[in-house]
Amino acid sequence: MHLPPIRPAPLPGRVLCRAKASVARQPWSRVSLSTTARSRAKNQIYASVRNLDQFHNYQLLSSSSRTPLLTLWTTSYCPTCRTVEPLLRDLVESGVGEAEGGVGYCTVEYDAPDVMSSGLGLTYMINSIPTLLSFDAQEAQVETKITDGRRLSDRKFLEEWVRSEAKRHGGRGGGGGGSGGNPLNIFKALFGGSR
Repeated sequence: MHLPPIRPAPLPGRVLCRAKASVARQPWSRVSLSTTARSRAKNQIYASVRNLDQFHNYQLLSSSSRTPLLTLWTTSYCPTCRTVEPLLRDLVESGVGEAEGGVGYCTVEYDAPDVMSSGLGLTYMINSIPTLLSFDAQEAQVETKITDGRRLSDRKFLEEWVRSEAKRHGGRGGGGGGSGGNPLNIFKALFGGSR
């Protein structure tokens, strides 16, 4: 740490204040103690998943940053995947969803030997390629899973889907206007419904 020389001052309090002011101007000395979410999160793009450990690491990274993980399940022989993957990557790279909280994104190479042998596709009911599936707090969001190639090729639709998923913030249900956080539903779950 390099501080500018301090000139003698008549009052020691002034020297201390001057030293504190110069430290506060250093960008590396800023410490954020806020518990609120940052105003603008950055989207993350991960390498393609080729094994189970890689997949679980991405889930943990996403969960710890309280951002959903968007996964595009592809194969090497899928022509639609070669259209959808660059489109989705471009949307995430350009910042779509950052204002809503940010997302993580990766492709899952479904035909990679380690992915196939692990049964990962069976675990998440991947029965069509390409499939777009979001994970929030490591939980698959099957209600918003997309398998229709025409919808996956529609840039406008994908933008809205990414924004909707980004709104989850690790809360397991904010995307798409779901009723997961509705106080009335929470009340019904706690007290057995309205009678």
